[in-house]
Amino acid sequence: MRVVLAEDLFLLRDGLIRLLEAYDFEIAAAVDNGPELTRALLTLKPDVAVVDVRLPPSFTDEGLQAALHARREFPGLPVLVLSQHVEQLYARELLADGSGGVGYLLKDRVFDAEQFVDAVRRVAAGGTAMDPQVISQLLARNARNEPLGGLTPREREVLELMAEGRSNAAIAQRLVITERAVAKHTSNIFGKLNLPPSDDDNRRVLAVLAFLNGG
Repeated sequence: MRVVLAEDLFLLRDGLIRLLEAYDFEIAAAVDNGPELTRALLTLKPDVAVVDVRLPPSFTDEGLQAALHARREFPGLPVLVLSQHVEQLYARELLADGSGGVGYLLKDRVFDAEQFVDAVRRVAAGGTAMDPQVISQLLARNARNEPLGGLTPREREVLELMAEGRSNAAIAQRLVITERAVAKHTSNIFGKLNLPPSDDDNRRVLAVLAFLNGG
């Protein structure tokens, strides 16, 4: 799996390269600024991009904007964004096109190698991988929005864990309920969010995006 990596701190960039290569990813390019990231994404068309939000030259949201530009050119290009802090605006921008293949993790998650690599793989496969702290803040902001307001507390718990990219089995284990119960909750969620029948993975992504965008 080919990865374009963007991180301006040398030690972190080098560490990410070594980590990803240890899990059999191919580093197609590793850059440290926004313009080089844009060029790499548009010319190399990687399987997934792992991007620091803040990059030179502006050190604002250069990395995010480069990734969004590439997704406009190549819809669905998988992008996993890394940030030092939770920025709701960045999360909303990333999710705005309503398609999957997106992730937003705090940099602290990088230190859990298996969790980080799992997130990269989920995003590359077209899923979502949202940091629990990001979800928590978006959940608070969207608490009164419809149709999310029609979900039961348990359904919201299930949807929150879906946003983290967890499978039905993992959700069942976390909530100490059966997989059958999780399947029933997800079916109810799909119905309440008016999601048409499609393959299950796509419906999960659509449900998550509706949740994170506030319905």
